[in-house]
Amino acid sequence: MSLTDCFDPIYGPVKSWRFGRSLGIDPIGPLATCSFNCIYCQLGNIPRRTIQRQIFVKTDQIQQALENWDPLVSLDVVTFSGSGEPTLALNLGEIIACTKEYLDVPVVVLTNGSLLGNRAVRADLKSADQVVVKLDSISDQQLQNVNRPVTDISITSILDGIIQFSEEYSGELAIQTMLLAPWSSENRAHYIELIQEIFPDEVQLNVPSRPRMLTHQLEARGNSVRALESHEFQKLNCVSTKTLRDFATQIETYVGISTSYPIIKTQNPRSREFYSKN
Repeated sequence: MSLTDCFDPIYGPVKSWRFGRSLGIDPIGPLATCSFNCIYCQLGNIPRRTIQRQIFVKTDQIQQALENWDPLVSLDVVTFSGSGEPTLALNLGEIIACTKEYLDVPVVVLTNGSLLGNRAVRADLKSADQVVVKLDSISDQQLQNVNRPVTDISITSILDGIIQFSEEYSGELAIQTMLLAPWSSENRAHYIELIQEIFPDEVQLNVPSRPRMLTHQLEARGNSVRALESHEFQKLNCVSTKTLRDFATQIETYVGISTSYPIIKTQNPRSREFYSKN
């Protein structure tokens, strides 16, 4: 029996400032696999990095987990995320369809956008109610510094894929941007130009809500289930609420797109509370 056979692809519900009570569905499996290796990733260093799609967790394994889920548990959304980039799952479209058969709540897919240039990926995502695309960088240098993608991924290829997807997708599209430090006025202006071109339904400015694990731990994909020792995580600094508010106001003023952000109530890296301004 393999590790994947023993893997539970459902986790949570996770408390999210963006989505409320979110049930996580993980189509990637116990070994974190992604096309990025972001410096803030709560999973820590990603052990397997690729842009090659494959079936990681079989559809019937996820179906069985959904059949065993307690239907009385209150949920606001189902979120496809977990231990890596969900669009790497070759059976993503099947899993979304299966989820909708069992759960009557919106399906949200969180993606880093690196595979949106792939027609099959865009087709798989069309049945999701909302797709949230990460856009942390506006230049290749920033992409390498923050997201650390695998070879042959450029900011141009990511933006081309996002724009193509935005033209085809009829669901709700959000752009999510992680701010690790205040941006210059030039970078903010360039970002706003990109948002105007993509023209999503929403922009989400985000900060690292959980500490970055120093060794890979599967439990880090959801709410922390135990107290962390100081040697197990790296504390990540957050930009101020004022920085988020000012940038959000600038985006809304120039583009007219609703922009949300978390208001940080505590700075405890083991238990942070976040509240949307909306």
